[in-house]
Amino acid sequence: MSQHSSLKASGFGVRHRNVLKRFERIKKMKMDGQWEDTMSPFGLPKIKSLKLKVRKVKEAKAEGAAAGTAGAAAPAAPAAGQAKAPAAKPEAKPKAGK
Repeated sequence: MSQHSSLKASGFGVRHRNVLKRFERIKKMKMDGQWEDTMSPFGLPKIKSLKLKVRKVKEAKAEGAAAGTAGAAAPAAPAAGQAKAPAAKPEAKPKAGK
């Protein structure tokens, strides 16, 4: 008799979990130096679990292309006395209350 497909344990479909299990929270607290052996494993504080995305840098690719056509389409540099203004940050939208 074969095992039903829903009961198979596989790495396929593994997602990022926001909630850590108790032993995972204790392990993270030990790494951060917040855990003592005399502490109770019950009533642990919530620990934020973040998944970081790494983006590829396209600037290096663009610099390589610009080096090949440096004389053809070089962007105009600002004058010596003028500094480039920082980009304006978009303002946060207020959340609608119930």
